[in-house]
Amino acid sequence: MMNRAAWLSSLSLLVLASAAEAQSVSKYPVAPDEPRAVTVKGAGDGRTDDTAAIQAALDSARDKTGQGIVYLPSGRYRLSRTVVVPPGVRMYGVGPTRPVLVLAPRTPGFQKGVSTMVVFGGGDQYQVGAVPVPVPTVVPRDKVVRDANSGTFYSSISNIDVDIGAGNPAAAAFRFRMAQHAFLSHMDLNIGSGFAGIYQAGNVVKDVHFRGGRYGIVTEKTSPAWQFTLLDSTFDGQREAAIREHEARLTMANVAIRNTPVGIDIDKGYSDSLWGKNVRFENVSRAAVIISEEDRVFTQIGFDKAVASNTPVFARFRDSGRTVTGKGRTYEVTDFSYGLHLPALGQMGQYRTTADIRPLAALPAPLAPTIRATPAIGEWTNVRTLGARGDFQADDTDAIQQAIDRHRVLYFPAGFYKVTRPLKLRPDTVMIGMHPAMAQLVIPDENPGHSGVGEVQPILETPRGGDNILSGLGLFTGRVNQRASALLWRSGANSLVTDVKIMGGGGTPTADEKPLGARQARSGDPFRDGRMDAQYPSIWVTDGGGGTFEDVWSPNTFASSGFYISNTSTPGRIFEVSVEHHARNEFVLDNVQNWEFLAPQTEQEVGDGPNAIGLEIRNSRNLLFANYHGYRVTRSYHPAKSAVKIFNSTDIRFRNMHVNGESGYASCEEDVCGTFLRASKFPFSHSIEDVTSGQVAREREFASLDITGVPQVRTAFAPATTPVRKIAGDFFSISGATTSPDGTLYFIDRRFQRIYRWTAAKGLEIVRDESMDPINLGIDDSGHLMVLSMIGAKSSVYSLDPNGPKDKLTQIQPTPVKRGDGSRSLLPVNWWNNGEFRDQLDHRTYRFTTLAEMFARDVGTPKGQEYVSPDGSLALPAFQVWQQGPADNIGWRWSDSLNAWGLVSGKVGERLFVTNASENVTYNGRIGEGGTLTDLKLFAKRGGESVAAHPDGRVFVANGQVFVYDASGRETGRIDVPDRPTQILFGGEGGRTLFILTHHSLYAVEP
Repeated sequence: MMNRAAWLSSLSLLVLASAAEAQSVSKYPVAPDEPRAVTVKGAGDGRTDDTAAIQAALDSARDKTGQGIVYLPSGRYRLSRTVVVPPGVRMYGVGPTRPVLVLAPRTPGFQKGVSTMVVFGGGDQYQVGAVPVPVPTVVPRDKVVRDANSGTFYSSISNIDVDIGAGNPAAAAFRFRMAQHAFLSHMDLNIGSGFAGIYQAGNVVKDVHFRGGRYGIVTEKTSPAWQFTLLDSTFDGQREAAIREHEARLTMANVAIRNTPVGIDIDKGYSDSLWGKNVRFENVSRAAVIISEEDRVFTQIGFDKAVASNTPVFARFRDSGRTVTGKGRTYEVTDFSYGLHLPALGQMGQYRTTADIRPLAALPAPLAPTIRATPAIGEWTNVRTLGARGDFQADDTDAIQQAIDRHRVLYFPAGFYKVTRPLKLRPDTVMIGMHPAMAQLVIPDENPGHSGVGEVQPILETPRGGDNILSGLGLFTGRVNQRASALLWRSGANSLVTDVKIMGGGGTPTADEKPLGARQARSGDPFRDGRMDAQYPSIWVTDGGGGTFEDVWSPNTFASSGFYISNTSTPGRIFEVSVEHHARNEFVLDNVQNWEFLAPQTEQEVGDGPNAIGLEIRNSRNLLFANYHGYRVTRSYHPAKSAVKIFNSTDIRFRNMHVNGESGYASCEEDVCGTFLRASKFPFSHSIEDVTSGQVAREREFASLDITGVPQVRTAFAPATTPVRKIAGDFFSISGATTSPDGTLYFIDRRFQRIYRWTAAKGLEIVRDESMDPINLGIDDSGHLMVLSMIGAKSSVYSLDPNGPKDKLTQIQPTPVKRGDGSRSLLPVNWWNNGEFRDQLDHRTYRFTTLAEMFARDVGTPKGQEYVSPDGSLALPAFQVWQQGPADNIGWRWSDSLNAWGLVSGKVGERLFVTNASENVTYNGRIGEGGTLTDLKLFAKRGGESVAAHPDGRVFVANGQVFVYDASGRETGRIDVPDRPTQILFGGEGGRTLFILTHHSLYAVEP
């Protein structure tokens, strides 16, 4: 006879099977005709362990370019351990019912901590060999898996459900810490007794429905710290919260949350930039959203047209306890915003809550999906059956154009389809692929129809007002085609572009199997050599074009911009669109109205983007930008003024702005491995610049700014004080300054490897002009400079006499730390400490380590070695240096001391001020042995670039402008500087002159 445990297990499986069959509607009732797809050969009966069969299919699917497609037929597939999805592989459920991944009741390994059924893995992005931070949620635990990272593209799962049986409290269905162009879609996740449907999320999740569980989603920042977008999804019956998250830059549209205590719970000790449009809350008993870390710039919370029923509290502030309540049993939140609000350009921000809430008689009907469905597979026509070959040998232009003329819905199996002239779509044409890196339309290099001077010649061209859909395809305009564009889009408001990659940049398989730079010129001009900025925009929406663009990636450096919109008032919507690596512009809008941009992301790389603008707006109005991430890579060396430039435009709403220069990287040094987030000295100086008015936004993180064209009166919350005077200029980018006891200022212009001196008596002098790559300075008791240099795999330190022979210096070798020797310690004045990309969740208590705790831990860890000045009076701790690239001064190095704008010094036991830009706050701490800071006390809720203490006890903080505080931490004034301050320090006579370094100029003031 069957024992009770086995009977209950079988009963649970039958119940789950019945529920799944009632819920599943398959998007792919038959498998698309894809010869390169690998089909899982599993039992699919819900009882047989199919883990090995699924893993074998995933592992074997990758082609030589690292991409692959897997089909999972209808059935119920029991997993007993974690399945790992390799980078670039997509798995689709196919068959009359959605296949289901089943975790049987009480499956071993899913009872403690967090254990994930499916993990999306990553490649060795930085060629470090060892896995820096193995995934800790793998079952079995001893299996080493590299997490998805900022180089993981395209991996996806669609049309597959999940059932988690009883007795699996640690189970989460997916670990999806993705970078770009990846998604989970068309799923029912029956979490039941489990921990969550998704633990660690990224990129796009759409049409996914979370039922039960402790949580629906639990997530931290994504692997590249970019946005996470959630569309057309529902949550029902979570025991603690529908979503628990922080730093995810969560963007939601058309999301419903029902029957749970909390809708979105932002973790204690953390911020997030949260934006919700058309979010619905029903029977949420405690709060629709719980907001943590008030009065922090990274806390940016916004909702547009949320509705609620039986949800008494819309927003609850965790730290202060205050609430924003609803109005009546049923209500609409037309507009909600909390965070740093900028009254106008040219002004600094203030923390505010705005809430426009009105009662409703009843909830409105649910909205139609944000992302429209593609036609049913029965309507697809395979272009291979119509003569297209996809081998890049034959010219497929005629075959594809004839297919367009005769059939509405075209399907493109994997292949490189050669296109030599524009393909003109009909008003109802739909084009579909299953993997944009595998199914590409490509213009051959130096194609006659795309060469020379002339009007744009796109790969695809749509008609004005068309109802077109483009999904799952790659478009590549070739390396040398001056007139080329990938997509000329004139379609109407109902049209859709989804899951499309403009080939170029990372993750680009090429038809000729040669690298993207294979056709470089030899002119001596780096732009022409790389053929950057040499084609029309990749995506050009014009002539009344509009529609929805979702999960689109446009990084083709050959184009003048990645996404250009012109001459249209047709509504348009952007969801999680990445536009990167262009030399001139990423997004451009010219004469555009009625567009919304939700979670757009731009990036400038070190080689191609030193002068690029993330977003340029011309002659436009009625625009919304929410959760915009304007990013420059950590490796940048070139100052840049503004992420956004505006010309003659108004009625623009910016919500939840994030402009930064930090990125993650992985490394292993001396058996110590890690994946880290480091700050650059070269993010954009301003978030926004209105060229017409001459006003800028110095705040790089804020919740709200409206550009209306109406003059604004300057607020007096922190009045500007003594004007500054410019004492030197025309630098590339200066930093690394120190002052001697007599007040002499020394600083570095890194790009030209010069060390300067400034005194009132002699003005500006060049102290050293050698190629020793100085980064930061200190000065010992003998008046000699201690110089931290980037040279060498671990960096280098040397000493020089600023008044001595120009050819003399002394290299300092690291030595073990000596305790109690009376020397002064040099420490960074600014830090970027945001934890590593390892999970911060304690799997025993389910509590996240806070940023403040991580900062205290890291700055409180003693260093084993130090660099001591020849006179023994000054010691620089040997901070861990992480290397990426060759072991010479060409490779990149990161450490707390190398990344700092400058160094500050003091003796053990003394207190000093430092700033942590990842929290945007300033701390006061006590110097300890081994280069530590202990007894940290929060001093001011502003911070960023630098901090300096006046002899009279006042404290000055550089964060867009220079903010002045009394000794108690009360803000008393502000010093406005013509350029963004980067490093500040006191010197001059009596140490009472505040020197203010900006990238290009040196200022001074006696406050």
